[in-house]
Parts: sequence; structure tokens; C-alpha cells
Amino acid sequence: MLFEDHDRLAMAIAKGLGDFGFGVDFFANAADGLSAVRTIAYAGIVLDLGLPDRDGIDVLRELRSRDTSTPVLILTARDDVDDRVAALDAGADDYVLKPLAMKELAARLRALLRRPGRALGTTLTVGNLHLEVAARQATVNNSAVSLTPREIGVLELLMRREGQVVSKAALEDGLYGLSRVVSANAIEVLISRVRRRLESAGASCSIHTLHGIGYVLKE
Repeated sequence: MLFEDHDRLAMAIAKGLGDFGFGVDFFANAADGLSAVRTIAYAGIVLDLGLPDRDGIDVLRELRSRDTSTPVLILTARDDVDDRVAALDAGADDYVLKPLAMKELAARLRALLRRPGRALGTTLTVGNLHLEVAARQATVNNSAVSLTPREIGVLELLMRREGQVVSKAALEDGLYGLSRVVSANAIEVLISRVRRRLESAGASCSIHTLHGIGYVLKE
């Protein structure tokens, strides 16, 4: 999720990260963003310090006071050393200055998500299926599998939870966020396409549907 009060910038970041497979909800003030964090388990948070209703450092302190372990990346124009020290001391995981190339922001977020307890590393493996997270490339027996960015996104979410049921709602949140209108069968269509591509490539794992519950990837 993203805390950013500049609408055009927030939309640009959401779109840019979306191109790298992230689903992004963005909020223009601290109150709305904190309310969302109470109800949704976001994988990561990008936080601007210059919010209209509260200073970003205060928001960060509140997040950590709730025992929220979600990684937080500070994205701000404040380049003073004291600001950086305050943010890191308050619990920020990374601190970067605007403007920032979108591919670097995506890379920094992926790096945070790879930390212990967050993910399975830079290469995800289930049977003979491998996914290079940074390169966004899937292979089966070292042969590339042609997948769209959105298909890579759903595959990554399932591979990170190998053998576990992932609900349709969790996939929608991870891929699209709250700000996107998603058709009722969008996830079903994605799953169907990825399933066919894995079968055609000879993958030793497959996506199973548990009707009314969710999806699970396993050998």
C-alpha cells in the first residue's frame, strides 16, 4: 500500500508498480491509510512523510506500536540526515528520496519482501517450475514459459504459499489492490490461463481449485 497525498504522483506510482506485478492501494492521508492497515494484511507499505493530517514519522511509530511487522519503505523529498535517522529509528526498513526510478522502487520492495519471514528468496521453486522474481521469468526444465506480467504475479503469489490454500480475495488484493475495479471472473480467467501454460510446458506441479475456498499450487 502507499501513503501519498499528491494524487497524480500516487496514481503514477500505483501504475508503475502495477507494471511490475504489485497491487497497490493508495491513500492521501494518514487516517484513511491507517484504517486500511487495520483490516488488510498488506505485504509492504510505501510511506511519504509529508502527509496533510499527520507527520509520516508519527504514522510509522503508530504502525510499529501495533506490532506491525510489515516492511515500510519511506519515499520522501526530505533529504536531511536527521529525518533519515528519525525514520530508521522509528522502524523504517528503507529510506529513499524522490524522484526515484520505478524499476528501482520495485527492486527495493522486492528486496524487503525477501527478508527472513517474508518470502522464499529471489528464486522460487516448486518441482521443475522455477520463477526468477527479479527477472519476472518462469521456466520449466530450464525452458522459458511465456507469461504476462499479471500471470507472473498470480503464479508468484501461489508459489510463495506452495501447498497452502490462497483465497480468491487474497489474490485479488495482491494483484489489483482496492483501487481497481475487478471483474467477477478475473481471477478464474488468470488461473485458467496459467494452468494451461504450466501443463503445456510440462510442469510437475499444478494449480488446484477448491471451490468456494481458493487455489493451491502443489506437485
